[in-house]
Amino acid sequence: MTAFAALPDSWTVWSEEEDGRTVLAYRPDVFDAEEFPPACLPTLYVTHGKRTRRPGTNPTSRTTANDWFVTLYLEPDVSLPDQHRFDDRSDAVACAIDLARQFDAGEIDYRDLYQVPRERYFDRLDELTGQSADDEP
Repeated sequence: MTAFAALPDSWTVWSEEEDGRTVLAYRPDVFDAEEFPPACLPTLYVTHGKRTRRPGTNPTSRTTANDWFVTLYLEPDVSLPDQHRFDDRSDAVACAIDLARQFDAGEIDYRDLYQVPRERYFDRLDELTGQSADDEP
């Protein structure tokens, strides 16, 4: 059984590196670059050392600490502000699965994370997560 066996079906293990760093993607079948910019793909990162930017950026942007971090991104500069830090990977994976479930159930208020709203994007996320613009998570 893989570490992400309990991941909701709406989330996909996008990549998993040998050192345990993992990227999870929300509904890549919907947020597919034809309808939405690729940067709008909601992602969860499980990283060894704190991430300050997405993969492909300067590797010195991670700390050298042994801690594991979980970060939910809606796009490169829009993320859940809560810091999720753990001493081991298994706890970080459990947090990532929990955040994925919360996101999928419409329990995370992604609208408040944006300074400039993307209404069409929000409408699609609302539809997928069972929310309406009037709902409070």
